[in-house]
Amino acid sequence: MTKRIIPCLDTTLDEHGNAVVVKGIEFENLKYAGDPVTLAQRYDAQGADELVFLDISASYEGRETMIAMVEQIAQHVTIPLTVGGGIKSLEDVEKVLHVGADKVGMNTAAVKNPDLVKDATEQFGKCVVVAIDCKRRFEDLEGKTSVELEDGTGAWYDVVIYGGREYVGLDAIAWAKQVEALGAAEILLTSKDRDGTTDGYDIPITRAIAGAVTIPVIASGGAGNLDHLYKAFTNGADACLAASIFHYERYTIGAVKEYLRGKGIDV
Repeated sequence: MTKRIIPCLDTTLDEHGNAVVVKGIEFENLKYAGDPVTLAQRYDAQGADELVFLDISASYEGRETMIAMVEQIAQHVTIPLTVGGGIKSLEDVEKVLHVGADKVGMNTAAVKNPDLVKDATEQFGKCVVVAIDCKRRFEDLEGKTSVELEDGTGAWYDVVIYGGREYVGLDAIAWAKQVEALGAAEILLTSKDRDGTTDGYDIPITRAIAGAVTIPVIASGGAGNLDHLYKAFTNGADACLAASIFHYERYTIGAVKEYLRGKGIDV
């Protein structure tokens, strides 16, 4: 399969209740990055392979996903659209698919109720993308999968939920294997340590999870330059998700693909 380039719209509600795309660092200090529909149209026109819309505060705030905004975006793009954030039931899955989403992402609800992944797959087909947000931990290694880091030391990766606010104590690699067995179509992997830093994707966990499952793994969190995407692809990623490099127009989708083709990556 060709490698995919996927812009991400991390969306929340501003103080006036309007949907806005934001970008932070390690899921915090969120700053305005644009209008969801405007950005979606831009990336569609530039040749993005897919688009991910994440309602990043829905689960934490205990509210439903922004259905009206999802419908609006779906009407303005021709590329596949994945929607996540606040998905907690089969009814929620059906709602977002009904208004135009092609895939449905779930994180918090999947951790709390793994059967939701299986039930959604059985009812709606291979459309479930399980988002795994994780953070490096250096203590309590017993019983966890140790991953060799860049400096040769070891750590395990703990799953975090509610937009990175709550640690689960769940080994991310073991969880990845479980969600594959439950029927997930893809894994959207975000390292909280790298989110918004522009220091590059977390290669150790990307490589580890890509090697542990057979379903596609989307690398997310930390893209700052073109080489970062190349490194993710050469370490097992099937797709690269990025936000700030596109929102702030550091690169276009076309420039990214041209660079990767020049490096021998089939995009």
